[in-house]
Amino acid sequence: MQTKYPLKIQAIRSKNQQARLYVYFPLPLAAAIGLEAGEEVQWELLDRGELHLVRNQLPQVQATQRAT
Repeated sequence: MQTKYPLKIQAIRSKNQQARLYVYFPLPLAAAIGLEAGEEVQWELLDRGELHLVRNQLPQVQATQRAT
C-alpha cells in the first residue's frame, strides 16, 4: 500500500544569507515510520527524480500491546 503526501518546498530567506530550503514531514507519515523530532537523518540521491531518506539510527521498537 503506497500513500502519497503532496507538499511544497519552503524557502527561508534571511538578510545577507543564502536561501535555505525546508521539507516538512506530514504527521501521519512521521508517525507511520516512528520519526521523532530532533532525529538525525540524511538524504540519499538516487537520481534527479528520487531521494531516499536514510535514518542514522533506528529507534527501538516498542510494542503497544502485550502478546499473549
